[in-house]
Amino acid sequence: MTEAPGADDAGPLVRPYFLAGGRSRPARADLQLITLVVAVPGRASEIMSPEHAEILRLCARSCSVAEVSALTGLPLMVVKVLLSDLIERGHLVHRSPPTSSEIPSPELLQAVLDGIRRL
Repeated sequence: MTEAPGADDAGPLVRPYFLAGGRSRPARADLQLITLVVAVPGRASEIMSPEHAEILRLCARSCSVAEVSALTGLPLMVVKVLLSDLIERGHLVHRSPPTSSEIPSPELLQAVLDGIRRL
């Protein structure tokens, strides 16, 4: 029996939709490409999907959202949904990138560097 033309075309689209639980957007809006995520050590394990478990394994050390996407081979939006799930369950913590008002001025950085050089 032959398959209908284009039957395999839907495969790659259905899997990410399934992995994200049918969601197209994460519950958290603060996950950017450079947001750092890291697993909380000693968290009791619970039954979770293989993708969630793989992300936790990768996040044993601090990783950016972009790194997690690249290392898992999953689309960025799917990774954001899965990361959001793990953050909400308390398995991951995250640190958003600093805002422009939090970044020290070049003058302050130069003064610190000069002080270090004098040591």
